[in-house]
Amino acid sequence: MNSSPTYIDLFAGAGGLSEGFIRERFHPVAHVEMSKEACDTLKTRLAFHYLNQNKKLNPYFSYLQNEISREELWKIIPHKIIDSVINDEISGKTIENIFKQIDEKLDSKKVDLIIGGPPCQAYSLIGRSRDPNRMEGDKRNFLFRYYAQFLFRYKPKYFVFENVLGLLSAGSKKYLNEMIQLFESIGYSVAEPTVLNAEEYRVLQRRRRVIIIGQKGGKKFHFPKLEAIENNWQIKKDLFFDLPKLKPGDEMPIAIYTKPINEYLKETETRNGIDFVTQHITRQHNPRDLEIYSIAIEKWLHGKERLKYDELPDRLQTHNKKNIFLDRFKVVDPTGHSHTVVAHIAKDGHYYIYPDPKQVRSISVREAARIQSFPDDYFFEGGRTAAFKQIGNAVPPLMARAIAAKIAKLF
Repeated sequence: MNSSPTYIDLFAGAGGLSEGFIRERFHPVAHVEMSKEACDTLKTRLAFHYLNQNKKLNPYFSYLQNEISREELWKIIPHKIIDSVINDEISGKTIENIFKQIDEKLDSKKVDLIIGGPPCQAYSLIGRSRDPNRMEGDKRNFLFRYYAQFLFRYKPKYFVFENVLGLLSAGSKKYLNEMIQLFESIGYSVAEPTVLNAEEYRVLQRRRRVIIIGQKGGKKFHFPKLEAIENNWQIKKDLFFDLPKLKPGDEMPIAIYTKPINEYLKETETRNGIDFVTQHITRQHNPRDLEIYSIAIEKWLHGKERLKYDELPDRLQTHNKKNIFLDRFKVVDPTGHSHTVVAHIAKDGHYYIYPDPKQVRSISVREAARIQSFPDDYFFEGGRTAAFKQIGNAVPPLMARAIAAKIAKLF
């Protein structure tokens, strides 16, 4: 792996973007992330990749099955790999210390690539609509300036900056314009921002992200267009069909597949060689929510209609501002692509109702991970709520891999 192009992942989250680059044989020098739970997830995933490369995955599977502890798993892995995950917030107070830690990991190697995108709440349309100041004073608006400092220090050949669609309009484009001007001022030619739709890369989810790619040097740079991958698997039930049935509050830390693998799960490497899956767990729901879920499921399955909050019986309506909660409950589409999975799934499951009247509940952690195209052997540390948040914030690995494959050709 050391002869492969090297990269640093900033604002790394649970590693969805990084997973795509590792699959395309890029070598991570460091991941920087402020969430302790996401950092633990990154360490566990790096342990998987190390053992997989050395064809010694049994300890990893033992960990998934609770036969050994996380600490025992990590001890098997070289320290430099586990320690390459830097758990810190990127800020003016911390950046020099982060630089120091990365420099110690580099030895004589250069950084070929920097990837990542700051937390997206400050740019997201939903985030701006919820904030009375429309995120104008939010410090996250300017995290790209720290990203630029990493570019200035390590001078990679390329960078990949990823964010939400709202970046294109936030602040009447002032953040986007300043960002591009800043990147250009430190020596990068920046390609026209590209909007990618995850659906075009075998992800069974309607999810659009802005990708900004830059090349070192002043020569005008046009990033090659990513070709959409032909996708014949547009049936949501095929994404869940082999997972055991659950009731609200059920927890299956280890679950055995109930059906043989299908074409989609095989071609996307979602299921990859073992006969069990982890984290098939769902939250408990109160009787009122379950009744609402049942109504939402029936409306969707029989008429392709979404439940509107003000259509519920009065006894089930608890919010006075009914117009705000019109789209509060939503069933995952069982015959097409899911609506976007976001971090709010960690707070409640109302927007991600399982599409089956015999399983009235919200989707499980593993089902959410599959919608985001994480493989079944990807383990999210920190418990159910933390796992949902990490999944909702992630870049789908299949889309990340499409980006990485195109970047690899530039090297």
